[in-house]
Amino acid sequence: MPRSTHIFLAASLLLANSDSFATQSNIAKEPTTATMPSQSTSIHADNPLLQPSTLAYQMPAFDKIKDSHYGPAFELAMREHSAEIAAIANNSAAPSFDNTVVALEKSGSTLSRTQRIFFNLNSLITNDTMQKLERELAPKFAAHRDEMLLNPALFARIDTLFQKRDSLGLDAEAMQLLKRYHKNFVMAGAKLGTEQQTRLKKLNLELAQLNTRFNQNVLKEVNADALIISDKAELAGLSEAQIKGMADAAKQNGHAGKYLLALENTTIQPLNASLQNRALRERLHQVSITRGAHGSEFDNRALILQQAKLRAERAQLLGFANYASLSLQDETARTPEAVNQLLAELTPPALANAQKEAQEIQKMMATDQKDVTLAAYDWSLYAEKVRKARYDFDESQLKPYFELHNVMKNGVFFAATQLYGITFTPRTDLPKYHPDIEIYEVKEADGKPLALFIVDYYARPSKRGGAWMNQYVPQSQLLGTLPVIGNHLNIAKPANGVAALLTFDEVVTLFHEFGHALHGILSNVRYPIFAGTNVPRDFVEYPSQVNEMWMLWPEVLKNYAKHYQTGAAMPSALIDKLQASKKFNQGFATTEYLAASILDQAWHQLTPEQIPSDVLAFEAQTLQKAGIAFAPVPPRYRSTYFSHSFGGGYAAGYYAYLWSEKLDADTGVWFVQQGGLTRKNGDWFRHQLLAKGGSVDAMELYRNFRGRAAQIGPLLERRGLTAAQAKN
Repeated sequence: MPRSTHIFLAASLLLANSDSFATQSNIAKEPTTATMPSQSTSIHADNPLLQPSTLAYQMPAFDKIKDSHYGPAFELAMREHSAEIAAIANNSAAPSFDNTVVALEKSGSTLSRTQRIFFNLNSLITNDTMQKLERELAPKFAAHRDEMLLNPALFARIDTLFQKRDSLGLDAEAMQLLKRYHKNFVMAGAKLGTEQQTRLKKLNLELAQLNTRFNQNVLKEVNADALIISDKAELAGLSEAQIKGMADAAKQNGHAGKYLLALENTTIQPLNASLQNRALRERLHQVSITRGAHGSEFDNRALILQQAKLRAERAQLLGFANYASLSLQDETARTPEAVNQLLAELTPPALANAQKEAQEIQKMMATDQKDVTLAAYDWSLYAEKVRKARYDFDESQLKPYFELHNVMKNGVFFAATQLYGITFTPRTDLPKYHPDIEIYEVKEADGKPLALFIVDYYARPSKRGGAWMNQYVPQSQLLGTLPVIGNHLNIAKPANGVAALLTFDEVVTLFHEFGHALHGILSNVRYPIFAGTNVPRDFVEYPSQVNEMWMLWPEVLKNYAKHYQTGAAMPSALIDKLQASKKFNQGFATTEYLAASILDQAWHQLTPEQIPSDVLAFEAQTLQKAGIAFAPVPPRYRSTYFSHSFGGGYAAGYYAYLWSEKLDADTGVWFVQQGGLTRKNGDWFRHQLLAKGGSVDAMELYRNFRGRAAQIGPLLERRGLTAAQAKN
């Protein structure tokens, strides 16, 4: 199942081939220009953003950073970076790799550091001040990026080097860096005429603003639409711990004596798997699917139409038929046709499986309620009843064995130690941006320092939805930096003194996100632009999905799946049932994901003239045309809250989870064939793939690791499909 994983994909946000620089942020307040401090040295001496942190691994001094620091820091940092760019572009010496490309890679350190800190924290502990500032910064960053990438003198130097690249004596990573910079400049419009560049700059400004507004609306709508329940009886089916947490949340939001049901960002709400009250399930579902589309101040429909049109125009200005063609040319899929083919091949068998599952669920519903037709908000609850009947267990039996910290330390960390020899030691001496976070120092088997790892488990109103990885400091041999990496989830925080027990999906997410973290932690590249997860979008999910396999690996499972009260190991009979049910409900999971992926592609394969006038009608027509319209299984995200597509870095790229899963499934076969969880296997995967980041072509990395191209058979088998089904 695809995760809501958002990652800062670019080492330098200014070089991202995107219409947004506030990638995966939420919302903001900046002092006006008139109230900004002057740029004197004395005034800025106390701003912790204007120099590298003196803490271990240059971890940000969270305890010293104030909202008032961001505006002055960004103002000074952009001026500083502009001066650096001008010096490189106007250098009287002939262009060389060092005085042009390496100089660019070193430039903008203050700006990059401040951007990483601001956008990371804005997605974690946002407030009105930060949200206002984000809105004001979006067009400034767009203009600043254009100032660099559309600088004719700078591009001339890079182009000169690119044309004679084979005679420069560059090693493989340096050659990759030169090619990356040249391509980034070309795709940003460096070869366009003056009039076209002027139009492109305007488009970039508008898109940056629209992207920011979309993200802010999504977060605000989630908080505004949380359900407030007065009668505890309506919550039948939930655990006392869950109900206590809802009561605490309601009290914190001014509704003492009531219960707050918070929304998650997916269409299907996880609570529907437990709520016995059908009317409440329906109410929760309706609130979920109408987010951003019911005429409130957070309505996103107009923003979507504007973004789709401007993205399409921007793509055509750069010589591409549509935005998907522009976006995909830098991915391993390369073309919309390749993505369309994958989605079209898998849709019929996935839908057939979902329809078969629906028939079983409908029969199960008939045992409880006569003459009631299966609806989307019924699926989760009754699917669990089908699972229980078929395999004699339901997921609620698993939760006592999935205590959060035990899963993390004795499952996630344990597997990483077995594979890579790395160890994790708590660092309680370092400052935190929120009391709930935990910080670990990661070391090699020989004790050599490797990274800092920040974990932020719990949901809160100031934190955006989903789960993701980010980096505060990228690894770089050039800069002499080791990585500072964060993992962020949205697990409901239990009441004080109550254990945090995870669902099966939350355990999968924990392993998944740590796979992204490992990609950053184990990075070993020279140039920061290649560090860790700075790889194509349809490759970035691959290592994280590989890490999911260790969740159910017998050696790992027995090490962490222990009862939170008694310490007893999960019974072998329960493990057998869990393993036997792995393919259960895959029709639903695949169909909801494919539907969202198809919507994402449909929006971004339009020309400017084809942009519809009605967002919801376009959705319905698209799903019907693709043969995947099935009311009990709605898209995992509808357009109006599809942050991957309209608020972040996955526009025309949501297919990436499935594309990466093909590599992941094939890699799982390799690990089994090679003996599984061993240091030898881990070291091979680490050094051939994880450590390389984006310094080598992604598919070349895979072939170097696997010895051949990936095969689709393991993916079809995992999803409960067959090669014959996928072709029909």
